Amino acid sequence: MTAREPAESRTPPGETRKTQSETRTTTTRTPTTGRSAQTATLAEIAREAGVSAPTVSKVLNGRADVAPATRSRVEELLRAHGYRRRRAEASRSPLIDLVFHELESAWAMEVIRGVENVARDAGLSVVLSESAGRLTPGRTWADQVAARRPHGVILVLSGLDESQRALLTSRSIPFVVMDPAGDPGADVPSIGATNWQGGLAATRHLVELGHRRIGAITGPSRMMCSRARIDGYRAALETAGLPVEQDLIRPGDFHHETGYRQGLELLRRPDRPTAVFAGNDLQALGLYEAARELGLRIPEDLSVVGFDDLPVARWVGPPLTTVRQPLTEMAEAAAKLVLDLAREAGEQAATRVELATSLVVRSSTAAPSGA
Repeated sequence: MTAREPAESRTPPGETRKTQSETRTTTTRTPTTGRSAQTATLAEIAREAGVSAPTVSKVLNGRADVAPATRSRVEELLRAHGYRRRRAEASRSPLIDLVFHELESAWAMEVIRGVENVARDAGLSVVLSESAGRLTPGRTWADQVAARRPHGVILVLSGLDESQRALLTSRSIPFVVMDPAGDPGADVPSIGATNWQGGLAATRHLVELGHRRIGAITGPSRMMCSRARIDGYRAALETAGLPVEQDLIRPGDFHHETGYRQGLELLRRPDRPTAVFAGNDLQALGLYEAARELGLRIPEDLSVVGFDDLPVARWVGPPLTTVRQPLTEMAEAAAKLVLDLAREAGEQAATRVELATSLVVRSSTAAPSGA
């Protein structure tokens, strides 16, 4: 199946796109508990929990300076006795917090654009944070978010530990994970893409062109999207009856420099691959640089497929065949979901959405020389 890019995207002539899968959504709902028939005083709850009354008050008011285990114990007793923290719209700042594990300009800009589109329509502003570094010493990003009291939080390529989750929940700050690093759990709302199908489509395209030695550069092994893409690569080779050669799979981190270094490792081999699935577009651009340094022509001597379809992919020379991940649409979906959760009352929904990926065929792939 071939789809055309919208006219405004200025698709170069000769480009085709193959849609691989439909969007998948799974929703589970957990009803909230009712109010207890008998309400205890805060002092009674404090005695039952084995803590002081001020500690109970801190938990009830969403203060951050309470140990996670103590917070969980007190919150359970507060719920059992019918106490609810008020979810007042007036107490929220007109913000959406967008938290990246690591800011990578080309990729992050597409995500920021999508969240900004939704925030602007809702009359909100977007605050950027980076969970991996550049934070005020002694404070975590979750503490900073809790202090701002935004309408919601979107975490990108990241996850939540129990203490962070407890803090956001205690402040009634809804959160959504986009492209989660690991399995976020059935009760955590998340937005992702069909990464396995994308890796399958990229590799199948190379197989159909006649390539038999196909290398790959992975992303970080801890990231779910990276593992899914390389699993799709393996599945395509196995389905075609081709061996999965572990020495042709090089570890990466989704950065340009790694694509260059691992590309040199692959392309200097006497039995080098004739094609490489680069894992993402930035690593593909690094691979382009390695090929040029070694005097190899793309696609005459080497076919390359990326993943993401960043704007630069269509303008490099030659234009990059890649798997389109709908980053802006994913970000828009995450922003809409977190605002829905902020408005929600009664039932809470944990939604897992996967948007479809599609293969965009440009000029960086061709049949192997001599085929």
